[in-house]
Amino acid sequence: MPRPTLLLTRALPEAVEARAARDYRLRRPDGPDRALDAASLLAAAEGCDGILCAAGDALDAATIGRLPGSVRVIATFSVGTDHLALDAARARGIRVTNTPDVLSIATAEIAMLLLLMCARRAGEAERLLRAREWNGWAPTQLVGTTLDGKRLGILGMGRIGRELARMARGMGMVIHYRNRTRLPPAEEEGATFHADDDGFLASLDALSMHIPGGDATRGWLDAARIARLPRGAVVVNTGRGTTVDDAALCDALRSGHLRAAGLDVFAGEPAIHEGYHTAPNVTLLPHLGSATGEARDAMGFRCLDALDAALLRGEDPPYRVA
Repeated sequence: MPRPTLLLTRALPEAVEARAARDYRLRRPDGPDRALDAASLLAAAEGCDGILCAAGDALDAATIGRLPGSVRVIATFSVGTDHLALDAARARGIRVTNTPDVLSIATAEIAMLLLLMCARRAGEAERLLRAREWNGWAPTQLVGTTLDGKRLGILGMGRIGRELARMARGMGMVIHYRNRTRLPPAEEEGATFHADDDGFLASLDALSMHIPGGDATRGWLDAARIARLPRGAVVVNTGRGTTVDDAALCDALRSGHLRAAGLDVFAGEPAIHEGYHTAPNVTLLPHLGSATGEARDAMGFRCLDALDAALLRGEDPPYRVA
């Protein structure tokens, strides 16, 4: 029996590609390693049994509606699924899986890194040195603030949020959180739950965002909510770029209402809002949340576990989201 044909839309970690090549006939798109537009994806998917895609690939309803009939399963190399039209996949009978539970620590580390960089003005300091403008130590140069004793608000207390809370407690921070539902006391570990946005935001020195994308959360951090944060607060986002009103955030940074912001995700990646290029008190990272060897291998193996179940054994795949 011939091996199933699998489309890899992106280059993947070496161990993941080696396992995929062992069990599948691999198809790769022509051209550079980048997110695929609809035409390129549809051309590459012709004759494929499965697709292993990544965030940014054009798998909206129109594209999924035009996928060849041979495609039975799509595995996305991500936890988030906002780049996938899940209802369209269900309508076509195409199963969709993601990669839960393996990148929580890696992403929480990036959120903690951004909090530290914002508090201690590390981005500004690094740019000062690279520009050859540092003239030596001075008592008032780049004075930041300590995280010890500060109130960290975690918006979305899922796996990543709880990992960040664990790390932040080690830095002496006091944890507040906003969630759709309150956690059991054992999972709260002393954190303060807020049932409304106003009380939550007003109580914080720093806000870390971990909510999913989509229409329900688009532009959640807007000018009104930013205004509810105390003056001098820090904002960090490692969740979804679409949840931030970029213009409002840049205005708050320029006015000094916010001390700093740290961003690892952006609406419209790889393009970012023009204001971030010139704001001195923002730290920018190129979507590094899951970028450890351990996490990326585990994500790829989650994808292959699901594909193996569906295409090699005829079973319902694990990690199914549609």
